[in-house]
Amino acid sequence: MTVSRGDASESAELTALSAAACLFNGFSDRSRLSIVQHLLSGEHRVVDLVGHLGLAQSTVSKHLACLLDCGIVDVRTQGRASVYSLAHPDATLTLLAATEQMLALTGDAVTLCATYGTDAAAVR
Repeated sequence: MTVSRGDASESAELTALSAAACLFNGFSDRSRLSIVQHLLSGEHRVVDLVGHLGLAQSTVSKHLACLLDCGIVDVRTQGRASVYSLAHPDATLTLLAATEQMLALTGDAVTLCATYGTDAAAVR
């Protein structure tokens, strides 16, 4: 089958939208977002994140694995410990600043959303 110019353009747009949706899913969990925000202050070991965030070690490890798979964080070995940092700290800071701006513009609309708002999980 021959792909016309319009089909290729549409396919590229769908691919880009899919990639963007996957990226936003990486940031979509409250615990992952807390980890990302904490990593803005610098690199940390899992044990440090557990202590700072008050989350279970298994929760932190699970979310770090997701963030690592998404390319949002990097990891390096230091002795027997794994040390995590943001893969792209400047871009992450820019994204989070844009998020704050969008939240300021939308007010409570996002938290009141029937599908994704803060009470949506209780309804599902």
